[in-house]
Formats: sequence, C-alpha cells, structure tokens
Amino acid sequence: MNEKMTNSKILFESVRSNLITHDKEEAQAIALLVMSHFYSLSLSEILSEKPVPVIDFSKIIYRLNRHEPVQYILGLADFYERKFLVGPSVLIPRPETELLVEEITKEKFFAPIILDVGTGSGCIAITLKLEIPSAKVYALDKSNEALRIAKQNAEVLNARINFIQADFLSEEVTLTPVDILVSNPPYIAESEKKQMSSTVLQFEPALALFVPDDDPLLFYRSIAEKSRHLLKPNGKIFVEINERWGKEVQHLLEQFGFSRTKIVKDLDNKDRIVIATR
Repeated sequence: MNEKMTNSKILFESVRSNLITHDKEEAQAIALLVMSHFYSLSLSEILSEKPVPVIDFSKIIYRLNRHEPVQYILGLADFYERKFLVGPSVLIPRPETELLVEEITKEKFFAPIILDVGTGSGCIAITLKLEIPSAKVYALDKSNEALRIAKQNAEVLNARINFIQADFLSEEVTLTPVDILVSNPPYIAESEKKQMSSTVLQFEPALALFVPDDDPLLFYRSIAEKSRHLLKPNGKIFVEINERWGKEVQHLLEQFGFSRTKIVKDLDNKDRIVIATR
C-alpha cells in the first residue's frame, strides 16, 4: 500500500495556522520545531514544498493549544548545540544558561573537578564534560526522576558523569574538594508567578523554579556555606541568578569570604550570573 504524501509547505502552514496564539513568530517557530523533529527539514527545505509522508499532527496541536511546552511534547530540547531529553520532572534548558558553560570554559583549570548542584536534565554537567574532556564532573539532584533523565542524557551523549542523589539544602554532601561549583538553582519568588506564562506554571516543575518570598537567596546561602568544605582554595562558584538579585547574591558571597566577585549580564543586558572565588 502506497504511503499517502503531501508537500512540506502545505503541512507546515496547516500546523502553524491551527496553533492558538496571537504571536505569529511564535507559531512559526513552534511549527518549525515540530516539522524539523519529524522530517529533519530546515525552514528553507520546508518552504521548498518537498514531498513528505502525511502525519496526523492533531494530537500534538491539541497539546500545544493547552500551552504544553513543545519540548515536553517532543521529548527533546536544544542546549549548546546538542539535543537533551526532557520531561515534566526537569526544567527545559534556557539559552541564558549556556552563559554558565561559556564562562566556565574560559577558565584555565587543568583537569578540573566540577560539581553541578541541581542538575535537572544534566545539560550543564554533560555539556561541561563534553567541552572540557579532562574534567571530572559530579551532578547532584534531589529528584530521582530528574536523575533518571540526566543519566539517559549522559548515556546518549557519551559523557561520563558521577551522579549524586541528595537534598543539597538539608543533607551534607561528602566529596573530594572541587575546583568549580556551578548551579542554576530555583530563584523565582512565589510572588512573581503572576508575571509568568501559563506554559511554565502548568507544566514545568515548581520544585526547580520557586523560592519563598521571605528568603529568595535560600539556595545561594546554602551554596556559600557548603562551599567552604566543597571548594578547593581558589576554587570558583558560578551561579545563575534572578536579575533582581545580582547585587544581593554578590554581597552574600562576599559575606562568606569569597573574593573577586563579578556579575555577568546576559544578551538582554540583565544580571544573569555571579562568579566568585574562594
């Protein structure tokens, strides 16, 4: 029986036009992700009206119109030019988090030992291992489900990572002192929920996003405290931050004796990373 065919441009337009959104660029970007995933075609190839087998995208469009992230639907997200498996138990990697990797790869450590706190999908830890092959990388998370996904990513991307299941806030972490501690911890205040999209609020794990309004620096304080025995002398902390609290995180680390602190801004000129030296 012959497979039913259509042309890629018609199918692309059908997906795009059935998405409920006021933003045409967003609809086009999502439709492109879906088409690229199933047909491995670029936008120019799609628009060139290539013959493609018909796929029924109605269930995917239904889920997208419920504001479910396309990355969760497809099970994959891009990070640092690689594909990472993702699911509702881990945050979807963001482009701004790539800055953490970029800043660490600028360092001159030889065969560094790296600890990634709150690894989630493993995108930071795995990328660092692949970008710095001589590194020994530990990846810690509280969630067993997150670690399951991170381990899958490490296997698929052929990165040797040492995984640790622990609650960093409440448990002691016993480890050979490391050269670098990196973290993208929860840093969104509960009161900021009203400003966030329903896509994030309904589907991404709250455990990895939110901190109490009365203690928004909770994780940074724990990182600073525990770094006194987790970091080697002259070791460095690299943390992603809420743009609202750059100076506060910098000051907190200085209170714990860290020096040469600096704030790195993202492409939108927002405070995004704090770096400090023990």
